[in-house]
Amino acid sequence: MCGIVAAVAARNIVPVLIEGLTRLEYRGYDSAGLALLNPTLTRLRSVGRVAELATQAAGQVAHHGIAHTRWATHGAPSERNAHPHVSGGLAVVHNGIIENYAELKQELMAGGYVFNSDTDTEVIAHLIQHTLKAEPDLLDAVRLATARLIGAYAIAVLREADDRVVVARHGAPLLLGLGEDGNYAASDASALLQVTRRMIYLEDGDVAELTRDAIRIVGAGGTALNVPGDRPVHESTLSANDVELGDYRHYMQKEIFEQPQALAATLEMIGGAQTLSPNLFGVAAPEMLRGVRSVLILACGTSYHAGLVARYWIEQLAGIACSVEIASEYRYRVSVPNPEQLVVAISQSGETADTLASVKHAKALGMGRTLAICNVPESAIVRECALRFLTRAGPEIGVASTKAFTTQLAALFLLAVTLAKQAGRLSQEQEGAHLKALRHLPVAVQKVLALEPAIKVWAARFADKQHALFLGRGHHYPIALEGALKLKEISYIHAEGYPAGELKHGPLALVDKDMPVISIAPNDALLEKLKSNLKEVAARGGELYVFADADSAVDQDEGVHVLRLPEHYGLLSPVLHVVPLQLLSYHAALVKGTDVDKPRNLAKSVTVE
Repeated sequence: MCGIVAAVAARNIVPVLIEGLTRLEYRGYDSAGLALLNPTLTRLRSVGRVAELATQAAGQVAHHGIAHTRWATHGAPSERNAHPHVSGGLAVVHNGIIENYAELKQELMAGGYVFNSDTDTEVIAHLIQHTLKAEPDLLDAVRLATARLIGAYAIAVLREADDRVVVARHGAPLLLGLGEDGNYAASDASALLQVTRRMIYLEDGDVAELTRDAIRIVGAGGTALNVPGDRPVHESTLSANDVELGDYRHYMQKEIFEQPQALAATLEMIGGAQTLSPNLFGVAAPEMLRGVRSVLILACGTSYHAGLVARYWIEQLAGIACSVEIASEYRYRVSVPNPEQLVVAISQSGETADTLASVKHAKALGMGRTLAICNVPESAIVRECALRFLTRAGPEIGVASTKAFTTQLAALFLLAVTLAKQAGRLSQEQEGAHLKALRHLPVAVQKVLALEPAIKVWAARFADKQHALFLGRGHHYPIALEGALKLKEISYIHAEGYPAGELKHGPLALVDKDMPVISIAPNDALLEKLKSNLKEVAARGGELYVFADADSAVDQDEGVHVLRLPEHYGLLSPVLHVVPLQLLSYHAALVKGTDVDKPRNLAKSVTVE
């Protein structure tokens, strides 16, 4: 992984490839490269940013090309491991992981092929080259070669003396772009908005051929597919402006401040509603949600934290048992299937490899009631699930998720209320109150964003710290986890989130004047318990930073710093309380001078295990 762009066009495609890679930088990468036909194969590679590759490519002219940003999985970040990888006059770029690459490598080495990298991708290049000896057509050779691969891949292949690019996918995203002057492919629609908004999303097993004037797609069984019949053409609703930085310093800052609009867009369908309909989740939802007595939520990272909040809501409102599993753990453990259980998959990109695989695993166990909560309409997880709810957060470029998280929370609260209504546990008055609170959410978040100047002051005190502890209780405990994740993701300060009641069961041993303790203190039923936990920190000389509601009786004192949110927001309070934690992490990272949008070692969309 991490980003692919390919083009065959009448225009010079070198600027298109470079611009496409630039728009994919948010996904995280450590090297970049491209291969061009002009007319022989030219390969350029660099370690570091796309800007360096752009300097190398200045003055190049070509009408056929493939390009890639790499996030290291096999082999250290280096020029020799950067894509494209070549075999003779053939070049390949690849997202994903080939699980049987070692066996294939031994076979190919025995056949005389020489390997010049540590990657699994070079195996693909040599394997296709070897297959071409028996099958000279490039598309057929790619189809036969990829049939031998075990694992996930999205690839683009370029060959000398061939006027086309061939692409293929299995388990990793890849789409085609239909332009007026040529045809294109990419791993993300944002890379192609510069040339087209007409997209075709490939399915697992598809192999496609791109020429200047046409595309041809062959399905997993080798059958030619009809376009648009078998693979419809979608008009992307994104625009180039959606992925522009604008007046903001970083994408993360932009996306934090876009949260009121993102929430408003996500909740638009209930704007004038007097009642909730299960059809919000799809036409099959009324029947599929009826009789649900338990919920299983599958997710990774920030989306997992959203699921943890939802567990409190679902069990409290709907009276339905809810479990939340880290997708990478669920898919590999022996679990007890329940066909009546609703399986909810949460993913910003809809391409998260472990979450997608866990949904497939649940379905294989007979659990067909599946719901995707996702930000990308044509993503793999959305297509895999029977029901869907699109969060409409818009493109999220920063690696550290912000607006995707809060819109996921809004969607999950809608689900909890809908399930409560289906279970007969929701009065008309309660339903109306929940709808009113949801509609006011964008305004409430906008008020919280006004705290930014005070949060900057706090963040400056964190720059020289090595560790931090985040505390929360009840449905704010997952918000403490999320706050800790944000801080470590982008500032590289080690941080942990804990339920405040666990403080005395171990973490209190770490508390001293050099370890700031950040606490969420809403005015809820657990406030007095939380205040006792905070006194334990203060008594050990710990420095407390408390985000409290306006009416929370938490007093500022020496070593106790308090910022008050404008209003208490009941069950939806987690949506408000996470926003200052996002701002705290962002401004702490600014003080430290880290790469906020592209933190080291991380990728935006984790499409490999």
